[in-house]
Amino acid sequence: MRNRSLSRSPSGAKQRGMSLIEIIIVIVLIGAVLTFVGTRVLGGADRAKANLAKSQVITLAQKVEQFQMDTGRLPGSLEELATEPSGVSGWLGPYAKAPELNDPWGHPIEYRAPGEVGPFDLVILGKDGKVGGTSYDSDIRYE
Repeated sequence: MRNRSLSRSPSGAKQRGMSLIEIIIVIVLIGAVLTFVGTRVLGGADRAKANLAKSQVITLAQKVEQFQMDTGRLPGSLEELATEPSGVSGWLGPYAKAPELNDPWGHPIEYRAPGEVGPFDLVILGKDGKVGGTSYDSDIRYE
């Protein structure tokens, strides 16, 4: 005697696969979710770089002030924080490493002595590297 339950599914109904339309809908939904998540992640990277730039300009200003306390003068350029200038006494650096003289987007940080308001200005020009701008392209200043 043969066991008929082995040749049929337990419910006796036919098994049905996914149609082409259902597969396309699933792929579109997955794409939409990945697009949303991707934009959130990439936006988070710019936000993190902007916050890093704010703290970087403050830290670099402290290094300029330390250079001034040690040598009795402001640096002529930011490179003097990384490499000892000739004819300067009291230099106890390096005060900064060369990569620290660039902003998180790879642009050189602008340094002016004397500054518009104080003894010196430090300016990070934002993501676009141009004066002005809004959001992540806006300038970050230490004055």
